[in-house]
Amino acid sequence: MTTQQLLEFKEIIRSKSESDQRKPDKDTRKLLFYLFTSTRGGFTRLRIIMLLLENPLNTHQLSQDLDLDYKAVQHHMKVLEKNNMVQKIGDKYGAIYHLSTFLEVNIRALDEAIDKLDRKMNHKKVYI
Repeated sequence: MTTQQLLEFKEIIRSKSESDQRKPDKDTRKLLFYLFTSTRGGFTRLRIIMLLLENPLNTHQLSQDLDLDYKAVQHHMKVLEKNNMVQKIGDKYGAIYHLSTFLEVNIRALDEAIDKLDRKMNHKKVYI
């Protein structure tokens, strides 16, 4: 996970959200902060969202693109689907995932979550 990747993600998010200047509500921001900055798999889930911004993919395609174990990606997809970040079309192995309408409408809040993740990654604890 690098700061450069996060900067690239921010540019993509900003290009997708330029037309919508509406500020996300507090609960939406909390949910996105939790999913992408407060849990161990947050950066992986962010990488998944960035891939799905480009085009819908199934779990196998995501695992190959991310160079991750299929079961790990499957777990993250369940978390994202449960929290209404993605929607699934189809069943079982061939199911295709795409961004939910909820996330598309609130994509600006993801930009804020990326900022928070960047600060968290680059924050060094100093003990005196």
